[in-house]
Amino acid sequence: MNASAERTGGHMPRNLEVERAGGRSPPNQASIGERLRRPAAARPAAAFAILLCASLGVRAGVLPEDRADVLYHYYDGGGVQIDGPSVLVRKSVGQDVSLNANYYVDSVSSASIDVITQASRYSEERKESTLGVDYLHRDTTLSLAWTKSDENDYRATTWNLGLSQEVFGGLTTLSMGYGRGSDDVGKRGTDFSAPADHWHYRLGLSQVLTRNLIASLDFEAVADEGFLNNPYRRVRYADAGSATGYSYQAEVYPRTRDSSAVALRGRYYLPYRAALSAGYRYYDDSWGISASTVEVGYTQPWRRWTFELGYRYYTQNAADFYSDLFPYADAQNFLARDKELASFSSQALRLAVGYEMPIGFTHLLDKGAINLVYDHFTYDYDNFRDLRVTGTAAGSEPLYGFSANVLQLFFSVWF
Repeated sequence: MNASAERTGGHMPRNLEVERAGGRSPPNQASIGERLRRPAAARPAAAFAILLCASLGVRAGVLPEDRADVLYHYYDGGGVQIDGPSVLVRKSVGQDVSLNANYYVDSVSSASIDVITQASRYSEERKESTLGVDYLHRDTTLSLAWTKSDENDYRATTWNLGLSQEVFGGLTTLSMGYGRGSDDVGKRGTDFSAPADHWHYRLGLSQVLTRNLIASLDFEAVADEGFLNNPYRRVRYADAGSATGYSYQAEVYPRTRDSSAVALRGRYYLPYRAALSAGYRYYDDSWGISASTVEVGYTQPWRRWTFELGYRYYTQNAADFYSDLFPYADAQNFLARDKELASFSSQALRLAVGYEMPIGFTHLLDKGAINLVYDHFTYDYDNFRDLRVTGTAAGSEPLYGFSANVLQLFFSVWF
């Protein structure tokens, strides 16, 4: 995927947005391929359940625990179905080094609105592999990770470097990170091939404010360069000579994109072991998109059980060169009708339950846990119209919206 998403973090797998918010739309709504496909980096929500564990920026001064996670995720919404497994293993080597490996598979079947109005239903599979290492020296943690993702018409390779430092007796954690991605964009049935490069910079501050309250402030900047649009997607323009009142031409995007985001999050621990969380994130980019995300959550442990309830609201305005219907062909230098660049809002509700299981049949395993997470998403577009509706004048079709359901089931063992 090109993009960097609405970053995740927190107690349980969080709601997702693509690796880069603003303009990178509903991650689940993988409009891919001639299908009008999304770039490989944009994962469906479920993927984060495990990848969260492998992300850079682990807490300084403490190596990740030795554990293995097996995940199955399922997404259904907007005519798209995505499912597949993921496996993550972490293992310490001595007191200072922790290794991790992750393998992830997406099986996609799509009849989204983009696909059925401009192409035909398609199916595809994406595979992703990640290798990483964390090195601990006193209160400093250095992390390095390499990721490779393959689809039949999109290949991506990413390197990430992270550094975290605890100060003031562990009450403050400073972190920074750098990521470098190189993608190869193709088009099925042709010899089309174009590069896309990405640079990602991160700064973070986490502070224990009181015995019950912890807060974090994070900043990230992303620079993209190369072929940044979808080779399958087209825009429509008014054409009185067409039976539908419009015709199509290829999208044309700028070859560069710069974006930045800042996020403030807090977590308050209640006397009865529960916790309240809240956060706000603001995103802005050189394509004219501004986006805001507000989220709240509640976590309640009970004996071996953990219950979680969460809500998130997201809104963004459209890119400067986006239009649902251009007045004529080649109306401007840059042209886009990707709904991910439209003006829209989304809401997400999360319900999650986890159970920690004692393991007594072998001394090789310390404990286990099973988690079930359900997310319900709704998306409402302000200037993207539903072309499946016929018999209306071009530009007067009803506005598009859809809902989606995501299930994540994952099993973890510590050893």
